[in-house]
Amino acid sequence: MDRDELWRVVDDQREALTAQLEDLTDEEWRRPSLCAQWSVRDVVAHLTLQHVGVGEALAGVVRARGNVANAIRDAARAKAAAPTAALTAEIRGHIGSRRHVPFMTDHEALIDVVVHGQDIMLPLDRRLDVPPHAAAAAAARIWARPSLFAAMKPLRGYAFAATDTDFRVGDGPLVEGPAVAVLLLMTGRPVLLPRLTGPGAHALRGPSETAPGGATGG
Repeated sequence: MDRDELWRVVDDQREALTAQLEDLTDEEWRRPSLCAQWSVRDVVAHLTLQHVGVGEALAGVVRARGNVANAIRDAARAKAAAPTAALTAEIRGHIGSRRHVPFMTDHEALIDVVVHGQDIMLPLDRRLDVPPHAAAAAAARIWARPSLFAAMKPLRGYAFAATDTDFRVGDGPLVEGPAVAVLLLMTGRPVLLPRLTGPGAHALRGPSETAPGGATGG
């Protein structure tokens, strides 16, 4: 994707996500997301932080004693105290903006909104569609910068291919299926692993599990 198309996808994802956030019940906002120990509210709050400034980001890292992951978590949980309507409105207010988290790139903004949108909606049994070519672009970025994603370390010995768009990387046992399922696996979210096939997918599921009969899930 070129830069304009990337940001069109980001805007479309933000619009679709906020439309669904408006329909969530208070109980759904409190539910666990796909991010371990993060609630739906926490993840939504994290998505409001794309416009944080360099100074604020660095101050958060200092408060977290240099631990970037803890700084990200602490910032999201602090922001999560805001009313749900305010959180939703802030994400919607980012539509049309190309600002993103300091020290990252446009591609990380795409990964953030696509993956975290699934983190929110899949546990709620809600559907948030992702264009296959956008999921593939996000997966390609992760493959190119594996050091940013701890979940990639055990996956470097596999090959990945999307069945719904032009995407293939790696050498080794093949894992193939919808691009969004590949993307989530690469970011440590095996929730759509049942939708992936091939010898690599079978190995990742473990020897005690059989391959699924067909695609399932949202």
